[in-house]
Amino acid sequence: MKYLKYLKYVLKHKWHVFRACQKQGITWLGITHDWSKLRWSEFHPYANHFYGKGKKGISEGRDKTGYYKPTDTGDKAFDYAFFLHQERNKHHWQHWYVPVGCSGWEAIMIPPKYRREMICDWLGASKAQGNGGTMTSVRMWYLANGDKMTLNPVTKTVLEIELSVL
Repeated sequence: MKYLKYLKYVLKHKWHVFRACQKQGITWLGITHDWSKLRWSEFHPYANHFYGKGKKGISEGRDKTGYYKPTDTGDKAFDYAFFLHQERNKHHWQHWYVPVGCSGWEAIMIPPKYRREMICDWLGASKAQGNGGTMTSVRMWYLANGDKMTLNPVTKTVLEIELSVL
C-alpha cells in the first residue's frame, strides 16, 4: 500500500510540474522531471520514509513552512536515495554545489532552464501537497527557506527576480 500511496504522490507532483514547465516553455523538462524517482534505488527508500509503518505521508519530517532537511534524517537509505536524486536531477540546487580543489565547495550558476524547472518543481510540490501551488505560496516558502540553500550569487539574484522577492 505504501508503494501505491507514494506512486500516487509522485504522479500528482509530476503532473503539476509538467503543467508549470509547459507554461515556461520547457515542456521536455516537464516530461522527464523526476523520472529517477521511479527507479527502485529512489522509489523504495522514499516510499518507506514517507509512507512506511507509522509514517504520516509526504508531510513526514516537514516543518510548518513545508521544508524538510533531506539529509541526516536518521534514515540512511532515504538519505542516500536523496543524494542519488539530487545528483541525477539538475533542477536541484545541490546538483550545482560542487567540490573545488581538495578542501572547498563552490556554488556554480544554474543554467536558466534548470532554474526555471526548479521553480516549477517548487510549484508542483506545493500544489501536490495541498499548499496552494501559486507563485505567492512559492515566494513565501522561498522567503522562509531560501537561506538554507547555497546558491551562486548571480543565480540567487536572478531567482529572486523571477520570484519577485527582492
